[in-house]
Amino acid sequence: MGTAAGKPFLLLSIRTEERAALEEHAAFARFLGTTVADLPRVELGTAPLGEVDLDAWSGIILGGGAFTASDPQEGKSPEQVQAETDLARLLDEVVARDHPFLGACYGIGTVGLHQGAVVDRSHPEPVGPVSVELTEAGAADPLFAGLPRSFRAYGGHKEAISRLPDHAVALATSEAAPVQAFRVGRNVYATQFHPELDLEGVLTRIAVYAGYGYFDPSEQDALSAASRAVEVSHPMTILKNFAARYRSDGPADATNP
Repeated sequence: MGTAAGKPFLLLSIRTEERAALEEHAAFARFLGTTVADLPRVELGTAPLGEVDLDAWSGIILGGGAFTASDPQEGKSPEQVQAETDLARLLDEVVARDHPFLGACYGIGTVGLHQGAVVDRSHPEPVGPVSVELTEAGAADPLFAGLPRSFRAYGGHKEAISRLPDHAVALATSEAAPVQAFRVGRNVYATQFHPELDLEGVLTRIAVYAGYGYFDPSEQDALSAASRAVEVSHPMTILKNFAARYRSDGPADATNP
């Protein structure tokens, strides 16, 4: 079933770095075709999630941040443990109901672990441009409609999915990270790259997270230059498609090929 007209989307954020968090919120709103005021945000890095009534939301989006889902439990902060406990409970219901959901970067590890994927540090990528290629299933998926088979995106992560469970559908890959996007059921999606990141956004991330272990701080200028050297315009179409597909009562046929 689709969602009722007029229901907003919900953004879940784990970012506690104000500059990056505000930029992420604004970017998701812009590419979803809405406003920051009409895209409520819950800051999981600072407070418990609480109960989420899925019927109140057209869809849920989980952004990225400095948490690493595959780290040993004993090494995680209390805030991360709380956020991941809340997200696991939420995903239990999201997956069971096949409710529209899109996780980006940290979101792919979170959904992946929830579904039994192997998430580890075998396939890191520095913050900056990545080359993504759609699988056959990805090229046929409505969330990727209008995208070429190969496109550039911005990413940056310490962990990635090494192996998907059999019931998950691989939608995109890259040379550095074997799983750049996947789907569970018909409506639960996750991407390793950031569909909300344009050049301004990735330059903000490079500056804010220079000391967070994603890359050597001495590489900041080189990564910024590499990001400026490519044109990234296709990933945002995913958010446009997500909004168009789920914002109202849903498409005539919400199934995927």
